[in-house]
Amino acid sequence: MFRRLYVKWLVWREKAVDVCSKSPYPANVLSNLYPNAFEIDGMRCASMEGFLQALKYEDCKVQKDICVLSGKDAKERSISDWQKTQIVYWQGKSIKRQSSDFKDLLLRAYYCLFEQNKAFRSALLSTTGKTLYHTRGLSNPQKTILTEQEFCTMLTELRDN
Repeated sequence: MFRRLYVKWLVWREKAVDVCSKSPYPANVLSNLYPNAFEIDGMRCASMEGFLQALKYEDCKVQKDICVLSGKDAKERSISDWQKTQIVYWQGKSIKRQSSDFKDLLLRAYYCLFEQNKAFRSALLSTTGKTLYHTRGLSNPQKTILTEQEFCTMLTELRDN
């Protein structure tokens, strides 16, 4: 509770951005739910949320169907089966959630999004000099496909490089 208030105060002072789909620009455009289209490994994704939810499914056709979703439609396809095994999938390959291969895939996806989507790139670059937060995000990597720390670290690295 205190942390959220502190982040709100930083946002109010224009020292931070708390990424959330319901927040004003640029926070909303940086949200994984926002319809920022991109392509990775020949797969069209309507949003980062679609890509992230697709990773929870082993079936390549189901992955393709989920990748083209954005916003709540993608979020509603979330399943928790992967939490038991800590295994996710991408194009027929199983990947351990805690592995460097997983982190590399996520970073590659965000780089594709940054390079291919002007709206996302502009929103991210507009946060230069500010700390990025995602206070609605979870911190336990065994319970979420992308932790707040992973998310904000990747966005910050993209922006600063």
